[in-house]
Amino acid sequence: MRYENVETGIFIKRPNRFIAHVEIQGKEEICHVKNTGRCRELLIPGTTVFVSRSSNTARKTKYDLIAVKKGERLINMDSQAPNRAVEEWLLKGELFGEGAVVKRETVYGKSRFDFYIESGERKIFMEVKGVTLEEEGVVRFPDAPTERGVKHIHELCQCIKDGYEAYIMFVIQMEKVKYFEPNDETHPEFGQALRKAEQEGVNILAYDCHVRKDLINLSKPVRVLLV
Repeated sequence: MRYENVETGIFIKRPNRFIAHVEIQGKEEICHVKNTGRCRELLIPGTTVFVSRSSNTARKTKYDLIAVKKGERLINMDSQAPNRAVEEWLLKGELFGEGAVVKRETVYGKSRFDFYIESGERKIFMEVKGVTLEEEGVVRFPDAPTERGVKHIHELCQCIKDGYEAYIMFVIQMEKVKYFEPNDETHPEFGQALRKAEQEGVNILAYDCHVRKDLINLSKPVRVLLV
């Protein structure tokens, strides 16, 4: 997926989850942050960020903060990007083949899953999680406790029992990482649920992304460590 009207800025501060103050062309602007996660290791004063200028003149904020430089690494931090990138990838015939029917936001049980896919006789539910937390090349999820994420995992296990296939796709919003693992220190229950899901037949995948300031596309599989 691509972004339009991308500009470079310098991060100043983030007074709440939804907005950030960014210096753009010498002027302090208030930008919408497209990620409600903590992102404390990313949004550090003085850091180079990338913003997309909206064409909607009625908006309160005219910029969206979409990516950040962390050392030499460029990280996309738009929480909406993983689903869009996965949808584009699936529609190209990746993973389930050409002709697969891909439906977004499908309700099953008490959850709304990101995707429902039909490919021949196969019926598949998929949940997508964007990953921005990285330390020395190791990427982890979540960066904050997520009871909703645990609930989704339990519901995917129920899908398996009901005869469906189930997938969890971790979209690593950067390139050239070593491996993915659950963030047990931050939310041990999520890691426990993920390991149990694998044992019950849920497919757990991780893919890194080709990231530039104005685009993000799924790239290569990343090793998943659950031990």
